[in-house]
Amino acid sequence: MKKTRYKRILLKISGEILIGDGNFGIDPDVMQQIAREIKEVKSLGVEVAIVIGGGNIFRGMAASSKGMDRASADYVGMLATVMNAIALQDAMEKIDVPTRVQTAIEMREVAEPYIRRRAIRHLEKGRVVIFAGGTGNPYFTTDTTASLRAMEIGAEVILKATKVDGIYDADPLLNKGARKFDELAYLDVLKKQLKVMDATAISLCMDHQIPIIVFSLKKKGNVKRVVLGEKVGTKVRG
Repeated sequence: MKKTRYKRILLKISGEILIGDGNFGIDPDVMQQIAREIKEVKSLGVEVAIVIGGGNIFRGMAASSKGMDRASADYVGMLATVMNAIALQDAMEKIDVPTRVQTAIEMREVAEPYIRRRAIRHLEKGRVVIFAGGTGNPYFTTDTTASLRAMEIGAEVILKATKVDGIYDADPLLNKGARKFDELAYLDVLKKQLKVMDATAISLCMDHQIPIIVFSLKKKGNVKRVVLGEKVGTKVRG
């Protein structure tokens, strides 16, 4: 077995990735690919926790900008993350990866309530834990949830899986001349206002020295490459 760089990781998956080539919802093929990538990493002995977004179904901030009450919009967005988490759990359990979904908003019929010690115990027993429902509070993003949960469970790194292969000084999908960064300090991200994670999430990671690696989930095997310590995407650290 290859030696891994990290023992326990927090994988942040944005909801937009789940759309695939569509405009909305969940692409089953994308979900299956993500499940296979996670299984591959687990086979290396890595403990995997996941925070999943809900932007493929509903974006709270977008709805708020069009007149919906911000708190109500954020709660709808949190429920969207639960839908994604259950779909990902199903995809993983179909390939024999034991999984638990924990939600910050209690809904015992479909998932466990978030309990930190229970989450850690699941990881120690080799189960993948998916954190859904955000932080359970409006006005906080799933990026902030990822930073918070990473600290709570003692994750060594946050892997932020996106549609692009790292952090750029401009949107590479709109600007072909955009320059990619190989490595950044937390303060650089904040000063340059790079839209990789919100300021609260970056500040939490900076305070507790949790590195963030931003990479593309579109390229197969990237999660495994990051875990093995290969140079993939952009690393943010102190």
